[in-house]
Amino acid sequence: MNGPFDPPYSTFENPRLEFAMEVRLTFPSVYTIANTPAGGNRSAVLVSGGAFEGPLLKGRAVPNSGGDYAYFRPDDVAVFDARYLLEEEDGTLILLHNRGFLWGRKPDTMDRLRDWAFNAGKPVDQQEYYLRGNPVFECPTGKHDWLTKHVFIGVGERRADGNVLRYYALT
Repeated sequence: MNGPFDPPYSTFENPRLEFAMEVRLTFPSVYTIANTPAGGNRSAVLVSGGAFEGPLLKGRAVPNSGGDYAYFRPDDVAVFDARYLLEEEDGTLILLHNRGFLWGRKPDTMDRLRDWAFNAGKPVDQQEYYLRGNPVFECPTGKHDWLTKHVFIGVGERRADGNVLRYYALT
């Protein structure tokens, strides 16, 4: 099977996205390396738990299997690079490697996001920031290897204790 998605498929003139899964992660702690030589800061949030579910798979994020090592550029854009394991209910391990961007649509949005995430501040509406990713997956050949044969995009939402990302396959 090359993939689980039904026609019509993407064409040159009409790209199509199909919902693949939603991943909910918790990472309550943050570690920061401030004032790096390149300018900006590096932060690390380690995955402490979570779950994922889609039409063809369901499971949990493996605690302490990785995290997100974002670089906060001097222009306050977070360039994230996350790697962690997902475990499907059937026991299959899936490595998720997600790269993307988080930035505020208004000048104070990133400060408010940090206040919400790390100081119990007020929630920030998802429409006020851009949280998008481009994940790739690695897993054994078999039932779930369709994950390794498609291009995916993710649309995310920041939560007080982590992130929620919905991933879509370009069919």
